[in-house]
Amino acid sequence: MKFRFIAAALAASVALPLGAANATDLEVTHWWTSGGEAAAVAELAKAFDATGNHWVDGAIAGAGSTARPIMISRITGGDPMGATQFNHGRQAEELVQAGLMRDLTDVATAEHWKDIIRPSNLLDSCTIDGKIYCAPVNIHSWQWLWLSNAAFKQAGVAVPKNWDEFVAAAPALEKVGIVPLAVGGQAWQSSGAFDVLLLALGGKDTFYKVYKDKDAEVAAGPEIAKVFKAADDARRMSKGTNVQNWNEATSMVINGKAGGQIMGDWAQGEFQVAGLKAGTDYTCLPGLGVTDMIATGGDAFYFPLLKDEEKSKAQAVLAKTLLDPTTQVAFNLKKGSLPVRGDVDLAAANDCMKKGLDILAKGNVVDWTDQLLSADSQKQKEDLFSEFFSNASMTPEDAQKRFAEIISSAD
Repeated sequence: MKFRFIAAALAASVALPLGAANATDLEVTHWWTSGGEAAAVAELAKAFDATGNHWVDGAIAGAGSTARPIMISRITGGDPMGATQFNHGRQAEELVQAGLMRDLTDVATAEHWKDIIRPSNLLDSCTIDGKIYCAPVNIHSWQWLWLSNAAFKQAGVAVPKNWDEFVAAAPALEKVGIVPLAVGGQAWQSSGAFDVLLLALGGKDTFYKVYKDKDAEVAAGPEIAKVFKAADDARRMSKGTNVQNWNEATSMVINGKAGGQIMGDWAQGEFQVAGLKAGTDYTCLPGLGVTDMIATGGDAFYFPLLKDEEKSKAQAVLAKTLLDPTTQVAFNLKKGSLPVRGDVDLAAANDCMKKGLDILAKGNVVDWTDQLLSADSQKQKEDLFSEFFSNASMTPEDAQKRFAEIISSAD
């Protein structure tokens, strides 16, 4: 996406004072609209309101693929919000380059973000030309297989311990009318599932060769062919899902209508709202039970340049509040994600969060595709896998050929 405007005409640069603002309304846009997400974002709003300002909620339904274009259009069209959620990485890159986003370097310096944010690549993903443009609020990892213990009990098979066992159990689930794998109809879900399979089955080196090095030869090779075979299995097992939104697919697992779902750790929030207990009612397999590895993607807040001085002051207060230790704990326990601060107490973490924390402590982490690919390249990939999962006549071989072409021109 190329922006055709003169950034200076839309907003003027302002200073970033660190003191508390007077009571100021600040509109914050995000795509957190499911039950678990709403509970989590309420913690951010409560913390900001406690500063004497007021969080004006600007939730946009439909997840990032729907919300991001709306957010970007408002910013580029001269109607910026006070703050907006993106995934930290390259999604706001062109907005920053166009001079429309606020430099948070002085807030980050005053609050010692470089000392407290772990791993450090989270802050690196907010940094362009040496300046910090976003406040990361969590570590969200895509690499999880969520399983309904009740579904496997009904099917008369043991809860799988890895992807191969899950595929092997699919016929037993289907025999009792349970969809083995729930995959919603939004393009980012099928694309993300493929990426999770690539990391789990191909390994970190192959994952980086494809998405970091943009090696089209590897993308067209035998290692990725194995991943496309697994994606074909996933496509077959997901037949009959018949829902669009990710949380609707999660609900199928919660209600025992589906055996499992490949989805990020944000799914935990839905299990918690439903009153289910990790390790008892549902099982989580990081890295699909194959690779002890998670990505350090996640959510961050960016702050468009504003002409209103009081709102600009409130932006600085919000950026500081998002990284407050108490806010970090309250938000991430509800969201199901991991905190970006390495110095907070998460004694209340459930079984699945503890698994993620253990992997993070070992340093078994990778950058995710939001950090490695441009928004344009991501969109091309999403379009491919949306078609692959919805069109059974597209062979894995044909899909891999198109995938390699996307990687060959990716940026």
